[in-house]
Amino acid sequence: MSADIVTPEHRSRIMAAIKGKNTKPEMIVRSVCHAMGLRYRLHRKDLPGKPDLVLPKHRLCIFVHGCFWHRHPGCKYAYTPKSRPEFWLPKLAKNVERDLSAQQALETLGWRVAVIWECQTKNREILRTEILKTLDRST
Repeated sequence: MSADIVTPEHRSRIMAAIKGKNTKPEMIVRSVCHAMGLRYRLHRKDLPGKPDLVLPKHRLCIFVHGCFWHRHPGCKYAYTPKSRPEFWLPKLAKNVERDLSAQQALETLGWRVAVIWECQTKNREILRTEILKTLDRST
């Protein structure tokens, strides 16, 4: 097991500072959607999983997932920490399970669901193309 280079208290403060809403990738997706003329609602609490963006006109919910936290398959950012795997593996698996459950519940309610991964927000033109593809599938 490798030793952590910060104290447990400092690590706790670092982890507590990680946001769940209004993250940089989410803000990029919102910016691209707005520039495309799309109108959306944010974090609707009345929908399963509180989707990051909800486009009511298109009956589309968009989740912006961090590659690490939501285990993006095949992504270099979805690594498994070397320290304390007995803690991390169940925690990250639970995130994936919760994501799938929310997506299935939304689909049962008649919503379409799209997931945009953090790594997909690095290039805005590719992101725009992905959003357009998602909209084409939802109409």
